[in-house]
This record gives sequence, C-alpha cells and structure tokens, in this order.
Amino acid sequence: MATRIRLQRHGKKGKPFFHLVAADSRAKRDGKFIEKLGTYNPTANPAVIDINFEATLKWLQNGAEMTETARAILSYKGVLYKNHLLKGVTKGALTEEQVETKFAAWLASKEAKVLGKKDGLAKKAEDEKAARLKAEEEAKAAKAAEIEAKNAPVVEETAETSENEEATNTEEEAAE
Repeated sequence: MATRIRLQRHGKKGKPFFHLVAADSRAKRDGKFIEKLGTYNPTANPAVIDINFEATLKWLQNGAEMTETARAILSYKGVLYKNHLLKGVTKGALTEEQVETKFAAWLASKEAKVLGKKDGLAKKAEDEKAARLKAEEEAKAAKAAEIEAKNAPVVEETAETSENEEATNTEEEAAE
C-alpha cells in the first residue's frame, strides 16, 4: 500500500483549516486516513502549524511520499532536515550527538526568525494604530476649527472701516 502524507481540508468556505494526515494514496482527499499527524491553519499570520514530530518522522523513514504542500510544511518545521541528518547517521557520516547539536542549532535559528517576524508584525500594527490615531486627532481638530469659525459672532465691517478712516484722518492731521 502506497502511503502519502497530505492535507485534509476542514473549515468553512473562505476560512480553510487543514489536518496533516498519513493516508493511502488511493483514498479521497477528505476521506479515510491512517493517522492524523498534525494541523495547519494558513489564515493566521504567521501560519500556525502543530505537528506530531516523532510520528511524522517515523512515516518519512518508512517511505511515505508527500504532497508539495505537505513537503513545504514539513521542511518548515524541520522534519525533513532531521530525516536527512538521521540518514547521515545510518551511512556513518555523523553521530547521534552531532545530529542533535546540528538540529538544535537549526531550531534555535528558525525560532529566532519566527519571533522576529512576529515582533515586526506587532510593531507594524502599533505604528498603523498610532498613525490612524494621529489622523483622527487632526481631523477632529480641523472639524472643531470649522465649527468654531461657523459659530463665531460676525464682526461688523462698517465699524472697522469707520475706525480705519478715523485713524487715517488723525494721521493726516498730524502730518500737516
């Protein structure tokens, strides 16, 4: 029986949610499966991937094929890298300790990248919120100024004009 590791779609229309499963390659996409290996939620940013690492690694070592998307997910989580390192142990190129140290270093760097992305997204959201708040304050101030100008008492121009004429007359008399 040919076994494949693939995604099984769940969720609503427009809001996908996937189960990562090991299934017979002849079974339908959402049909019968042998073992559920994890979940994948692509709607979150960054995408949320929870897998049973050991079970997935066991299926890979037993020769299960993968779909393209499943391969990308397993590569992202490091299952393919760990499988590659373990093949090096069977060939005699590495020891178990070397495999564990290399994989731990890879996991640490991967975790740092993910945290960096999360921090960047949080900072971007805060900056956007601050910009929206500033724009709202400016719009509020402009509206208040407009209302104040509209409600201000109208100053009569005739009184100002007569005062200006009187001041001009007094200046002319002083100059003579």
